[in-house]
Amino acid sequence: MSERPFSPVIALLTVASVWDQHLGAQLRDLGLTTRKYGLLAHIDVTPGISFSELARRSQITVQSAHTAVQTLVDAGLVADATAHAGAASDLRVTDRGGEVLRAAEERLAMLDAALAEGAPALATALEGLHEEPYGLDRPTRLQGT
Repeated sequence: MSERPFSPVIALLTVASVWDQHLGAQLRDLGLTTRKYGLLAHIDVTPGISFSELARRSQITVQSAHTAVQTLVDAGLVADATAHAGAASDLRVTDRGGEVLRAAEERLAMLDAALAEGAPALATALEGLHEEPYGLDRPTRLQGT
């Protein structure tokens, strides 16, 4: 059996999966998943955000955003003041949603601290990459295949 060369992409995906599981475990009793936490945070910082913008920021489809937000509405974490067909959305975090979001952020801060302590170079290297992922806007040999 031949040994495969090190792949930083596979390593990053593996590490991301492990930490996603840790975060998921921390959020579970709050009724959140990693995706729902992200959506709730986007709605909190941009009250009145459209479903299209929410989907774009979350890198999901508009239909997936509608489905996930509906679960947040059903849980009392988000309100949509104009929740009827054809109307622009007016999504806002409820008081309960704000409490849940603060609890989630405290738990995330603990995980962030653990990662920074255990792998400080990795934590530093990751700063800002979620806003402008390196390499994704550059042409590659894989594009067009």
